[in-house]
Amino acid sequence: MLRIGVLVSGGGTNLQAIIDAISNGKITNAEIVTVVGSRPGIYALERAKLNNIPSIVISRKAFNSLEEHDTAVCEHMKYCDVDLIVMAGYLSIVGDKLINEFNNKIINIHPSLIPSFCGPGFYGLKVHEAALERGVKITGATVHIVNEVCDGGPILLQKAVEVKPGDTPEVLQKRVMEEAEWEILPKAIDLIANGKI
Repeated sequence: MLRIGVLVSGGGTNLQAIIDAISNGKITNAEIVTVVGSRPGIYALERAKLNNIPSIVISRKAFNSLEEHDTAVCEHMKYCDVDLIVMAGYLSIVGDKLINEFNNKIINIHPSLIPSFCGPGFYGLKVHEAALERGVKITGATVHIVNEVCDGGPILLQKAVEVKPGDTPEVLQKRVMEEAEWEILPKAIDLIANGKI
């Protein structure tokens, strides 16, 4: 059974997609053992509570340095005996200690077709704003392994989504989540849990 730790910073829609995929059998041989929030009061923590999943807040602001915060997240994941860390809309930077300790065992969902609109500064609505500003006709989402390069790890899965005339960043963000993110993130977890990646 793959033991998953999920890192969250917001509403937790990708977390919900994972929870739903486990409950309806789209993800097999896996369970979420901990949800770590980057700040208190986010709805993702409420989603964890509603589904009886243990959660904790490990806020960057509570530590003197990125290294101390990174160590705290790493120690928590080790304490929970986590096999796979899933960054599901996590907006804090992951440090070297966590990346080295969980080498090739951290995945992230990014709301574009990497290598487009990725790297430092490209997160949340900023990605969709950039895609619309550039005038692309196709965007999408990417699940990739996390390494020391921001959005630079090996790509596991991608799914394309059409950009439609009149899209706003918010409309495009919702379509990318519904048509790509919520499909390929659970699929990647299932493939990992069953030894296919």
